[in-house]
Amino acid sequence: MNLYERYKGALVGLAAGDALGAPYEGKRPGSFEPSRKMTGGGVYEIEPGQWTGNTSMALCLAASLLECRGFQPRDQLDCCLRWLRQGYLSSNGRAFGAGPTVLTALERYESGGGPSVGDAQAAGNGSLARLAPIPMYLLHDGARTKELAARMSRTTHAAAEAVDACRYMAGLMTGALRGESKEALLSDLYSPVYNYWLFQRVALCPQIDAVARGVYKHKSAPDLPAGEHAVDTLEAALWAFFKSDDFAAGALLAVSLGNDTATTAAVYGQLAGAYYGYTAIPQPWRQKIARRSEIEELAVALLHETKQSIRHFT
Repeated sequence: MNLYERYKGALVGLAAGDALGAPYEGKRPGSFEPSRKMTGGGVYEIEPGQWTGNTSMALCLAASLLECRGFQPRDQLDCCLRWLRQGYLSSNGRAFGAGPTVLTALERYESGGGPSVGDAQAAGNGSLARLAPIPMYLLHDGARTKELAARMSRTTHAAAEAVDACRYMAGLMTGALRGESKEALLSDLYSPVYNYWLFQRVALCPQIDAVARGVYKHKSAPDLPAGEHAVDTLEAALWAFFKSDDFAAGALLAVSLGNDTATTAAVYGQLAGAYYGYTAIPQPWRQKIARRSEIEELAVALLHETKQSIRHFT
């Protein structure tokens, strides 16, 4: 499988998971059965294939990386403010689906706060769902990818659980884009940088460390809250990836866990899309994804930047 397949799979997979899960947002597990057809409706009153702020903010991050040719938190937040105020990179022209932590951080930044305005107590999943463009942009530097994933999270979610969930997922995304096996990716404390998590200065916090050691492998669906906390979302998404053998089966498992369905499926989708590739996402789903051509163009542009090794990080 070539990198074009994996790059397009990662970003379109994120959007597909988001769109698949959005109509079931807030529903209790067991109270519904997700449809294999991409549907609309739900609390967001969306059309089939429309995605939430999870994908919008990922696209804002991708656009900023490309425009600035590097990681610029102020520009990332400016892009997200354009989404919030003007519907920039939205699936239907309006901003929706952002949690209160993201909204508070953006409003604080808009009022004159610095780029690292995230709440130190905020351990939600918002940053985890938008991180795909960072490993896509910096594929060949696994350590730097983790550092920038942490900085990205701190712009909105600065609690250790949220930051470390992003650091760990960034490593998984890097491995998936490089073509690592699922067995390797889900091995204890996987990192594309050998033994990275064993050094004290970069060790994961206890909650994320447990997930990285595979605690989810011994759980069943009722044991997974799939709520709005980063650790719960990470565990639920990895459980769906572990329990399935193709993109669609895992996405439906992620959605079936209920609660924060859009974010859980988006986090699953970015990893599974990178691993299985673009054409593994069911064609009927791909065809319905809002602004799919633009998403694919951003994915290809990120790959071109990576191949040219254009790096201007601060």
